[in-house]
Parts: sequence; structure tokens; C-alpha cells
Amino acid sequence: MRSVELPVNPPISPMLSKRIGELPSGGGWIFEPKWDGFRALVFRDGDEVLIQSRDEKPLNRYFPELLPPLRAQLPARCVLDGEIVLAKDGGLDFEALQLRLHPAASRVKLLSQEIPAAMVFFDLLCEGDRDLRSEPFQSRRQHLESLLRSAAPPLHLTPATYELSVAEDWFRRFEGAGLDGVMAKPISGAYEPAKRVMLKVKHERDCDCVVAGFRWHKKGEHQALGSLLLGLFDDSGALQHVGVCASFTQEKRLELVGYLAPYRKDALPNHPWKIWAAASEEPHRMPGGQSRWSQGKDLSWEPLRPELVVEVAYEHMQGTRFRHMAQFRRWRTDKKPSDCTYAQLEVVPPQELMEIFGR
Repeated sequence: MRSVELPVNPPISPMLSKRIGELPSGGGWIFEPKWDGFRALVFRDGDEVLIQSRDEKPLNRYFPELLPPLRAQLPARCVLDGEIVLAKDGGLDFEALQLRLHPAASRVKLLSQEIPAAMVFFDLLCEGDRDLRSEPFQSRRQHLESLLRSAAPPLHLTPATYELSVAEDWFRRFEGAGLDGVMAKPISGAYEPAKRVMLKVKHERDCDCVVAGFRWHKKGEHQALGSLLLGLFDDSGALQHVGVCASFTQEKRLELVGYLAPYRKDALPNHPWKIWAAASEEPHRMPGGQSRWSQGKDLSWEPLRPELVVEVAYEHMQGTRFRHMAQFRRWRTDKKPSDCTYAQLEVVPPQELMEIFGR
């Protein structure tokens, strides 16, 4: 991937965030809208420009329309952090953005003209020969504002504020435009790749999970999908089964069978849940087997190579699992399975529970 010579060279993981219930007060924070797109780092060294995805893959071929403005508007040598977004019908359209990741060059070219993307920047890692990652975010932000003062579409500088009341207003008003929350970044914070040092407040609880298997629909005669089996990695690196996601239309159930077919090949030999299949003579029995809740349901499952990531909505966690069935939101082709950890979940603090149950 490396084709540039800068103080900060690719590949590098972007700084991450953790979920909180409400925006922090008391000062010391810079707030920004949370954009709903593909996280991307942009490296520029003269005519060489590299757009790197969150999972450290090159994105240049998928967004050719961004390369000329990046060369025209960014400093000659720099690294910026931002989000590739696609605005459509007055809001951000993540599904349309996913269409841009197409293997055919002719299709990519057509889509770049029909539904062009934009890029919103919110951090600066280096400029010229200066590595800025150790500088306070407030300083990096001021430098970024100076560099992008004259930015023109499709490049944008994200809004930012020190005022909690403004951030709370953004949280209410911007949802209709497809922004999915507000970020809070410590004023004095350094840029720490792959660490969850930023905070985010989102409009609903959601979670990115590994899809490690599925169950057939009870009326499908092995022709329609019933549910997806979801997993999250714990602190030891083990993939834990956290629940299922279902409630698909019949059309979607049939479509998913074809979509998942390539991931069924050779899925079991190296599967992280292989021991559960081997523990029973029955086909692929999930842990726990029958319970008073299963009411005799067929709990057999089909393994998938754990390579797909799905975003689901959930109500809350009970222990290490979803309390109720999760709801399918979208495939996350821009994320690695290894990103699917418990760290991304919203957790109720113990003092909140004490308020509910009394002391």
C-alpha cells in the first residue's frame, strides 16, 4: 500500500470511539456531528494520493472523483482523517454509498458520475514534515481549520463547537439529515490510532457483529433463511455467540441464502464454534441446546466462515448476550470482523442500577 514518504505513512488505523449515554459536560471537550459514511484517512505526497479505509485497504479505485479535488485543495504533503459520505435527497445515504464498492471498473466510473461522493475532514495527523499526532486536538483542529478555510465541495470541514448546548441541539436537529449522533473529543487529547479515546452519543443502540452462522426458516424447506447467528470477540479474542438477528421479509430470506452461499464453503474445519458442533451427534447444535424458552424448536445451525460484518439494532444486553432478538440494519463491508468487540457496546453504569433498585 505504501506509495508516499511522509512523517506518518500508511497503513495506519484511525482513532476510535466508545459509546456513552449522554454528552459529557464540564468543559474540556470539542463536539462534532457524527457522520454516517466510510471512515477514511487521506495521505498526500505531491501527486501521490492514497485514500485508506478504516480496515487499512486502499479506496482510490472506488472513488476516482475525489482524487482531483484532493490534489487541488490539500497541502502538498499531509495526512487527514475524515469520512467519505454520499448526500442524496437532502440527507446522507449509506446504502447508496455501499453501492460504490463495486468490482467492475466500468460500474465504478458510472456511479462516480451518477452518485458522486464527498469527503468531510475532522482531524489532521501531519502537514509538511511535522507529525502532529502528539499535539492536543485543539491545536490540530485550529491547524485543520486554517488549511481548509477555502475548501470547496466535494471537500468539507466538519462543524465543531465547545458549547454543550449547541451539541445537544445538533443531536436533535441533524438526525433527519442522516447524521447518527454527536462526537465528543478531549481538547487536550493526542491522536491515538486504534484506541477508543473519543466518545460518541448515537440515536439508537446499535452494534457491529460477526455473522458466524445461520438457521434455516422453519417453513423454508432449506430454501429460505430464518436467522443470522451473531458473534462478538471478548477480551481473550474468543468469538462469543451473542444472539440472533431475524424478522426478514420472505424476499429477503430468499436473497440472503444466495448472498451467504460463498461463505458456507469449508466453514466448519476452522470455525471458532466448531467444538459446539462436535459436542453432539446432531447437526451443529448451538451451546445450551434446548431450554424452557426454546419450546422444542430446532436449534441446529449452518456455519459460515466468520468474515462478514453486520450492523444490528438491539434493546439492551443481559450479561454477554442480547436480551431480545436484534434487528438487521445493514452490511458493514467497510469493517473488519476483528473490530466486532464488546468494547463498542453501551453499558449501563453501576450507579445507574443503584438509583433504580435503591441503596
